[in-house]
Amino acid sequence: MSRRTMIEAIRDAMAVAMERDDNVVVFGEDVGYFGGVFRCTQGLQQRFGANRCFDAPISELGIVGAAVGMAAYGLRPCVEVQFADYVYPAYDQIVSEAARLRYRSNGDFTAPLVIRMPAGGGIFGGQTHSQSPEALFTHVAGLKTVVPSNPHDAKGLLIAAIEDDDPVIFLEPKRIYNGPFDGHHDRPVTPWSRHPLGEVPDGHYTVPLGRAALRREGAAVTVLAYGTMVHVAEAAAADCGVDAEILDLRTLVPLDLDAIEASVRKTGRCIVLHEATLTSGFGAELAALVQGACFYHLEAPVLRVTGWDTPYPHAQEWDYFPGPVRVARALLQIVEA
Repeated sequence: MSRRTMIEAIRDAMAVAMERDDNVVVFGEDVGYFGGVFRCTQGLQQRFGANRCFDAPISELGIVGAAVGMAAYGLRPCVEVQFADYVYPAYDQIVSEAARLRYRSNGDFTAPLVIRMPAGGGIFGGQTHSQSPEALFTHVAGLKTVVPSNPHDAKGLLIAAIEDDDPVIFLEPKRIYNGPFDGHHDRPVTPWSRHPLGEVPDGHYTVPLGRAALRREGAAVTVLAYGTMVHVAEAAAADCGVDAEILDLRTLVPLDLDAIEASVRKTGRCIVLHEATLTSGFGAELAALVQGACFYHLEAPVLRVTGWDTPYPHAQEWDYFPGPVRVARALLQIVEA
């Protein structure tokens, strides 16, 4: 075991995968010599050479398009889109090529590639560096979508994603990249803390895609969350005293519906929590699934606590986030319903 930040765990995951399989390649904007804008790939080029970790032109379409071709012919590319906000030029390659390749070729080709993207706010990055676009990918058949909440899971999930034979969208919550987010506050205390967040096993291990993790056991209400919002949910439950059960989804597709059903049937209440906007966010799908699978066990309507239905508000981002005050209010509301 080593104490590591999420950045260090992600870097280690790529190193482990590259060491085990010569077909794993890493590339993207500034990921080679510079080591990436967040330093997630720092040292990989020096260790594995410029043929396996290299810089790409400023063209997300080109990065993902090249990765699809590499994957079809036997490589396992793990590419970085510098911010999730930059992925839109590559969306056609992801949806029309990567996601469909296995199906359109009747299994003759697969697309074993990972697209890593820092997502979400918390670094004062404004409208073009803070988006949470997970719902755009969960809607697409053929893609898998992963959002870790801690270094241990980030490493294990990324190794599993690299070893998977289908394309994986790997969204990394940058608010918890460098250390613990103090979830008890609605404002950043030390937003770039350098203190390690968790214990991470050395060497190779995987966290299976499609399996949620129970972060807090409770009997009054189930909170479904992922990424940074897991920490916010834990802080809110501790602050307001509600006996909440917190389920960290970890992967949105495939989704651990069995774990969700078991928890909601036990508690009879459900809150869905995410940072993205309310309308058509992934929480809408979760709410519909819970209503369909657990209707006769529900004691109150499913609540959603999310970001606003606005363009990302740079000057108000810490009000935009679903913070512990808003989550605690929802917890108290639903247990009293």
